[in-house]
Amino acid sequence: MMETEKKIHQGDEKEISKKSGGFTSPLLFILLGLVAGIGIKLFCVDILKVSGSSMSPAIASGSHILINKLAFGVVQPFGDELVMQWKEPNRGDVVLYFYHNKAVIKRCVAVAGDRLEFSHDFGYSLAVNEKSIPLQEAQYQKLKHNQQVPPGMILAVGDNYNESVDSRDYGFVSVKNVLGRIIGK
Repeated sequence: MMETEKKIHQGDEKEISKKSGGFTSPLLFILLGLVAGIGIKLFCVDILKVSGSSMSPAIASGSHILINKLAFGVVQPFGDELVMQWKEPNRGDVVLYFYHNKAVIKRCVAVAGDRLEFSHDFGYSLAVNEKSIPLQEAQYQKLKHNQQVPPGMILAVGDNYNESVDSRDYGFVSVKNVLGRIIGK
């Protein structure tokens, strides 16, 4: 009776090994690689080409940048906001967000609670964290009633003030809409 049990058992092992042999096919590895690549691009890191000179000289038009999408939270796939947030941008971070369905890269110059001081003595300007930022009259009129950056918001400005359309034009940016931090170029 032992021999019969052994034969049946050995036959089962051969059948099992034949069935599991298909799982090591190259097609499976390619499929897993594609799924992992898409997941990494959607949720972790992305590479974008910069168009425009609003961040020059720090980031030149035509250069490629690497974005850490996990810097502040989990980005909604194909969306323009975070579904889970664990950190907010710091002053000096170059961040990515969407404005009018277009990816925008700007520098965070002020965070929630930072004091804003406006002047119109010798042209319009905004002083924030001991840094003076020039303003046009329309920008000054839009922002002058804000004594500080509101909770949950940042002030994001391009390094090239004369060429940049930024928070000075459209107001503060919600931290929920900041989708990543630039980590390389």
